[in-house]
Amino acid sequence: MSLSPELSARLKRNADGLIAAVVVDHATSDVLMMAWMNDDALESTLTTRRGTYWSRSRQELWVKGETSGHVQHVREVRIDCDGDTVLLRVDQTGPACHTGERTCFDTDERLLLADEDA
Repeated sequence: MSLSPELSARLKRNADGLIAAVVVDHATSDVLMMAWMNDDALESTLTTRRGTYWSRSRQELWVKGETSGHVQHVREVRIDCDGDTVLLRVDQTGPACHTGERTCFDTDERLLLADEDA
């Protein structure tokens, strides 16, 4: 599958031509990470079913797990209602976070505790 003109037209990119990509575990729905995608990264992800992102620091595409072996098999890609974020549901092999943690959101720092009343 490639990035169709209709799909591309729905996407709202930031000033750098990027869209936010939120990545969740397909089996548990745990949020694993957030990354950035340009059109090439999204098209590569759709074509290969491997999580591919745009590295802002290196200014190049990177395929998740290419060096670490912690790959993402992409099961589903959705676009949010505003067209400025995509949601990837993946089967994650190994940790998703560059720190070696299972998820980038698995920290002791929480702004609001889950069991607090709203």
